[in-house]
Amino acid sequence: MKLEIIKSEGLAQNSYYLSDGQEAVVIDPRRDCEIYAQLAKNECAKIKYILETHRNEDYVVGSLELQNMTEAEIGHSNALPFKYGAHNLTDGDILNVGNVKIKAIYTPGHTNESLCYIAYTTDSEVASMVFSADTLFAGSVGRTDLYGKTAQVAQAEKLYFSLNDELLSLGDHVLVFPAHGAGSVCGHGISGQEPTTIGYEKKTNPYLQLNKVDFIRKVVNEKLVVPRYFHKMEEYNLNGPPLLSELSYPKPYSLDEFEKEMQEPLVMIMDTRLPYAYSGSHIPNSLSMWLGGTSVYPGWLLDTNQYIVFILDRSADIDVVTPRLHRLGFDNLCGYLCGGMNEWQEAGKPISNTSTMSVLELKSKLEKGEISVLDVREPNEWQEDGIIEESKNIFFADLPEKTGSLSKDRPIAVTCSVGNRSSIAVSILEKAGFKNVVNVLGGMTAWTNLGYPTQKLR
Repeated sequence: MKLEIIKSEGLAQNSYYLSDGQEAVVIDPRRDCEIYAQLAKNECAKIKYILETHRNEDYVVGSLELQNMTEAEIGHSNALPFKYGAHNLTDGDILNVGNVKIKAIYTPGHTNESLCYIAYTTDSEVASMVFSADTLFAGSVGRTDLYGKTAQVAQAEKLYFSLNDELLSLGDHVLVFPAHGAGSVCGHGISGQEPTTIGYEKKTNPYLQLNKVDFIRKVVNEKLVVPRYFHKMEEYNLNGPPLLSELSYPKPYSLDEFEKEMQEPLVMIMDTRLPYAYSGSHIPNSLSMWLGGTSVYPGWLLDTNQYIVFILDRSADIDVVTPRLHRLGFDNLCGYLCGGMNEWQEAGKPISNTSTMSVLELKSKLEKGEISVLDVREPNEWQEDGIIEESKNIFFADLPEKTGSLSKDRPIAVTCSVGNRSSIAVSILEKAGFKNVVNVLGGMTAWTNLGYPTQKLR
């Protein structure tokens, strides 16, 4: 039995390729799924099944894409009316892959159709590993708020019983392979511990130390972001997304072609260079979205129907950003300027620039009352890591709807953890007509490293 873990950076999403002999199964594949077919090809195996743990909400699942490549059979829960897939699985159903048995267990809570999959060899009834989906993470558990606050107590109770009655009884030796790792928005405070086991989680996972009442209270009181693209993912993953072969790959544009395209009414410019490059010069009204952030943050800010053209640091970056945005359901990716920002500048086209400052400058200006602070981190960061006294706190994904709450008459220093999300915020404010905004490079990380005071947001 061989197991390969395929990670999608930024999303912190894990998918799995499990093979035995000449048969294999893939669990929760991502949309750009050539990697699974290549793994099978490398060991002369046939992908027999593609299994989904639930209707994923944070990325486009690649089951149909992979089935189109391999003719494998798709399986998922019978508790939702999926519009694709031959196997509608229920609790206790077993599928065979080589000499490995894959048993589905029903584990509602994160969603009502959630399944986990136990793997064990045919000559043993002892589980060796469990693919724990969004039910159990290293150091955490799945979020329970996807059906809204009114349903959350009921969902939390279901999750409590799924954990304690189904997963924790498998045995301390069982390896745990969750659908997400540290940094995912599908749970609070997920650990980077890899691999983990049922026994280790029993001893160290703070959620598993609680009785039912305290467990429910803890998960219900957590403040987690619900990115705007989740609803599109749920629609795609219920009905089946378009195949990537049906989509146009972003085109390399000449300067004239790019300028013509960007003037179309539904097109926006996404600049994937680093914040300091963006601040030096950029096309007016473009969105700063550094390359590392393209794996998840566009889905927090933009409608997935948005048409996008790109300014890149290197032309080869289009092969990085395209699959990342496809995983989020952005299918209208038009093209990119071949010569990048250099070509734009050298042609004498209009440019904008924004100011930056260090936390040393920020502290000095605050002491003199010369500037105000806008903190655009996530709400849990304000609570756990603290804020600068008297800062205005608006989560950057909410900023497009809340620019009206800010004054254009006073300089604004925008901060996040290091300066990347604040660059996104600065570009949003610039487009909204703010003239005097500054990105604080180093952000709250530099502020705390210098020992400057913070206070916890209550």
